[in-house]
Amino acid sequence: MQNRHTHTGLAAMALLLSPALALAHPGHGLDSAAAGFMHPLTGWDHLLVMLAVGLWAGRLGGAARWQLPLTFLLVMLVGALAGMAGLTLPAMETGIAASVMAIGLLIALHVVLKPLWQVALVALFALLHGVAHGAELVTHSALMVLPAMLAATALLHMAGLLLASRGLPLSARLQQAIGGAIALAGGWMLFA
Repeated sequence: MQNRHTHTGLAAMALLLSPALALAHPGHGLDSAAAGFMHPLTGWDHLLVMLAVGLWAGRLGGAARWQLPLTFLLVMLVGALAGMAGLTLPAMETGIAASVMAIGLLIALHVVLKPLWQVALVALFALLHGVAHGAELVTHSALMVLPAMLAATALLHMAGLLLASRGLPLSARLQQAIGGAIALAGGWMLFA
């Protein structure tokens, strides 16, 4: 039974990651719900941080399993609305790249912070990503696009949770290696 769950989980991960490998965050139009859904899946920065939030939450366990993804979704929504209203943040792209590197390091080093700090960090990451999404939605129909973006974000969080679940037997070392790879990708985005 466990082997079947492993194959199902790995197949789900491959399907989630394949659009990003093919498209690698082009300047996509955000004119439909489908485009909104694909947006977080096709940008390495967005995909990695959202997947990593789920993975970190799963590694931490307990209430973090729902608190961190829910915090990310809610704050990303607020950030997107603020971005649509014209809010800009200084060095936003640098902050987004730094968020990818930081959460990768949190996973790789198996950092356990007090719950308030976990939620605060995830909220900061979500705000950066939300404002960036919102700025892109100014000229598009946000009522169609934003809910689809949030749905894709939730799926990425669930995929990360799956990677850290007991049903998918990835060792703690492999989870740390995934975190390390995410941190390296964030470092590359930050310094490239």
